[in-house]
Amino acid sequence: MLAGLPGSVEIREVGPRDGLQNESTIPVDERIALIDALSVTGLAAIEAASFVHPKAIPPMAGSAEVMQGITRVPGVRYRALVPNERGTMDALACNVDEIEVVMSISETHNYKNLNMSPDDSVTQIIDLTELAHQEKTPVEAILSTAFGCAYEGDISPKRVAQYARKVLDEAGVDGLSFGDTSGMATPRVVSELLDALEQVEIDISQIGLHFHNTRNTGLANIMFAMQRGVSRFDAAIGGLGGCPYSPGATGNVATEDVVHMVEDSGARTGIDLDKLIGCGQLAEQLVGRQLPAQVLRSGPRTRTVAS
Repeated sequence: MLAGLPGSVEIREVGPRDGLQNESTIPVDERIALIDALSVTGLAAIEAASFVHPKAIPPMAGSAEVMQGITRVPGVRYRALVPNERGTMDALACNVDEIEVVMSISETHNYKNLNMSPDDSVTQIIDLTELAHQEKTPVEAILSTAFGCAYEGDISPKRVAQYARKVLDEAGVDGLSFGDTSGMATPRVVSELLDALEQVEIDISQIGLHFHNTRNTGLANIMFAMQRGVSRFDAAIGGLGGCPYSPGATGNVATEDVVHMVEDSGARTGIDLDKLIGCGQLAEQLVGRQLPAQVLRSGPRTRTVAS
């Protein structure tokens, strides 16, 4: 194993939600088929749905039918993103395993995404967390534009850390994740955010990071963050995704590529890469085009044994 890396890393699949929300509408039965295929790869967590109004993000229409139609595999946590109270109630009615609530640090992006200020989002997260906790459902807060914003440019790491501390203290969320919504993160920017989080006494070994590969730095960011002790990362099968409210934010870092790199470094993921590649091929069939995952094209690295 490379020095300084965690012994195991959790890769959380976000393709069925964060990936497909940027595609033409995929039928519910095909979304279910993709989730069911991902469920038997060894993934511990799958972001399966988003309970948003279908007029806001049409590809996520039918999320209740998706959650009710999937074959749940023991040991896999099926997560759902919610934007408001109605979405939270609908998600809880479908017995999701975890609720994701979201806010943007960028004022401009938060208004475009949620039509409210970041401070108002904190208030809403407090209310949604209370609702979820009444049903004993864990809540993770996703802080978007944590590494920069397509509208506002650089985002102060200190500002991100202050909001993270506020959400932890006032809402009592069960976890924190930080999103590279505009694909602006580099190892330097990641380092500055992790430093700021440590300064407000947030344990970076317990956070999650979500990188896009917009500027081809996704894998470098993950490797750097692993060396700092982060052990939880989001990724999307095939490299699906982006953000409909952030211009130019192309796909998420590809799950196949992340698993290949992490396993080769010596850290365990518990994921069967061959099965995962099969899921990437299925995702390509569903969206009708070639996806950017490199391991999907080339397969895993082979080791040559000297004669």
